[in-house]
Amino acid sequence: MKYGLIGSAGKLGKEVINVFNENKNELVFSFDVDGEQFKSKPDILIDCSLPEAFEELINYAVKFNVPLVVAPTGLTEKNLHQLKEYSKNKPVVQSFNYSIGIQILLELTKIANDKLPGWDVEISEAHHRFKKDKPSGTAKMIQNIFKGKDINTTSLRLGNIPGDHTVSFASLGEVLSIQHRALSRRTFAEGILLATGFAVKKENGFFSFTDVVFGK
Repeated sequence: MKYGLIGSAGKLGKEVINVFNENKNELVFSFDVDGEQFKSKPDILIDCSLPEAFEELINYAVKFNVPLVVAPTGLTEKNLHQLKEYSKNKPVVQSFNYSIGIQILLELTKIANDKLPGWDVEISEAHHRFKKDKPSGTAKMIQNIFKGKDINTTSLRLGNIPGDHTVSFASLGEVLSIQHRALSRRTFAEGILLATGFAVKKENGFFSFTDVVFGK
């Protein structure tokens, strides 16, 4: 598969290049802070950049007219609306986290929330010191499970942590914690690879990584 990559110079972008190369995919277009590199039209476009580059993503998507896999956190409602408009023509997979383990955490959190009415709930997350958005996009995904309830969320920005997320439920007699820890950014790159294989088989539509993992 020939692919294009926005944010190719970033930490996740470099990991994506490594994983895709291992799986015999060819990088034919890239865009980062140093500019554009073009060899041929890609079959799919991947965004591992920052929200500030979103308009560049849309411009290149329209230019190449290809499916999208979108990974940045911190996207606005306007950004998501633009992606949904684009998805009427070509498939878009958008997620704040491309870890399969996080998808399982979300499912377990839904079960716990249904089965433990009245329990206290808190979310905690930790990431590397360079991550700008707080709370993380993944923490917001967890918050959405509670359908508008005000769930306290603690955010830490420390060192080079790829991503830790914990959901804690407590009654007066016991505590249940559901935790996920990413050990490296490779896990996200592998999830993005899985998402590209999913997207290129679709004609159009707006999808989440949940759709990729559990099928839609």
